[in-house]
Amino acid sequence: MKKGKNVKILQVTLPYDRDLHGHLAVHFPHIEDYRIRSRSLDARGVGKGRPPRYHYVLEYREAGDEPWPVIHQNFVTKKKFSTPPLIVGAGPAGLFCALRFAEYGIPTRILERGDTASKRMHRIAKFWRYGELDEETNVCFGEGGAGLFSDGKLVTRIKSPFVSYVMKKFIDYGAPEELAWVSAPHLGSHKIRKMISSIGQDLKRQGSRIECKSKVVGLIFEDKGEDKGVRGVVLESGERIRADHVILATGHSAMDIYLYCRQNGIALEARPFSVGVRIEHSREALNRIQYGSFPFEEKLGASSYRLSWEDPQTMRSAYSFCMCPGGYVLSSGTQKDGLVTNGMSNDGHNSPWSNGAIVAQVQSGRDFTGDHVLAGAFYREAIEKKAFELSKLKATGRELPAMYVGEFLEGRSADRPLPPHSSPSGIFRQDLREILPMDIVDHLKKALKKFDQKIAGFASCDRAILIAPETRTSAPVAIARNPFTLVSLSHQGLYPCGEGAGYAGGITSAAVDGVRVCEAILHSSP
Repeated sequence: MKKGKNVKILQVTLPYDRDLHGHLAVHFPHIEDYRIRSRSLDARGVGKGRPPRYHYVLEYREAGDEPWPVIHQNFVTKKKFSTPPLIVGAGPAGLFCALRFAEYGIPTRILERGDTASKRMHRIAKFWRYGELDEETNVCFGEGGAGLFSDGKLVTRIKSPFVSYVMKKFIDYGAPEELAWVSAPHLGSHKIRKMISSIGQDLKRQGSRIECKSKVVGLIFEDKGEDKGVRGVVLESGERIRADHVILATGHSAMDIYLYCRQNGIALEARPFSVGVRIEHSREALNRIQYGSFPFEEKLGASSYRLSWEDPQTMRSAYSFCMCPGGYVLSSGTQKDGLVTNGMSNDGHNSPWSNGAIVAQVQSGRDFTGDHVLAGAFYREAIEKKAFELSKLKATGRELPAMYVGEFLEGRSADRPLPPHSSPSGIFRQDLREILPMDIVDHLKKALKKFDQKIAGFASCDRAILIAPETRTSAPVAIARNPFTLVSLSHQGLYPCGEGAGYAGGITSAAVDGVRVCEAILHSSP
């Protein structure tokens, strides 16, 4: 137990089935009220016969202490707008930017190339079932962005005062209260979809406009002396929309936007990203690996993991990403001649399978060369096209390439058929070494063996498979901006935002960046 300035903190570790409230009543009777700051599960001792434990961090009050402070934020600004802020992209970054503006009483206009959240599922189902890809409305494009059909996790490692604001907003729109304090918050994709629709409806009630199927194909440029500026956008329909503030929140898969920016002198920077595979286990097998013989799933849910390793010789890292307990492996490409994997799970974790990305970091100068700032994007694209070509050759073009983990590690092919799997698009047998660069293959082999040492059976499980390629973990490019004003380094009036701009890595961090951009605009000079 320790006390900070006006804050009293208690750390408690309890067996997974012990009631926290009852424990405090017996052992800390002087505590009058408490709030959970965080809760994390520790199952590391299960293999040694020790039941899982929860680690709690609590904030508490004793008799005579001041009541919990009530924080009231005063949403007042002197900033005047002759045109509504224009937001390109209705993913988490764009929507939370609009929400923050709305709290100041400032309506925005949001342009989204894809369809509404409610209509996206129909288009995506056709893609998964028949291979009919809509290049404008898919797993990555449409209201809600890529996060709408992903794992629904809200985990973030960023440190920002806006993280709690974003979590509170999600709770306001229907997320459970525990979202504010669990260590790995997970809503499930179906809940994210409902919440995104609610956010959109609320924004419209407050005067903002969300215009789906409104693809931005260009910017309106206006130079003032030596200053280059952006003063609006051009739609595919030919409509020109003027705006003094254009927030570019187009997501990590908008290759056309990257090409347009480069062709028109907008400052870009290459950035490291990651590529690799999805590993899929049966949920039962992974639970057995993680929980041993203890039947903990009913109490703790499907087991999950977070793994990382860095090769001390090459300094290349590998790590797990977007782990989906009781989830599905999805085909999530945005181009008709490319295949991409992603993962999704609902909050019930009721799929018979669990999966997670296992990826290796790549960067310019080591993995791809050339002075083209989009070299990384082309590197990513080449892997996706190779996967599609093989799928077209050996299947129908919609199925994802897969192989047993053991085959991948041993460098051989087996004759046995692939096991049942979670992908609605189907899978086909393929040596993934023909798709991924050999240095990535070699690194992933080492990483999988290291991960198997950390979680015995992780890579040596007889029926575990790898599905590829996992290439959209983050943006390969950053649209450069001032770190303080968040305006483009090359063009006034343009505000790169979110994951596609290179400043976020998931639903929560993208939403936080949207809030930051709003605040930066409101606090900029008139």
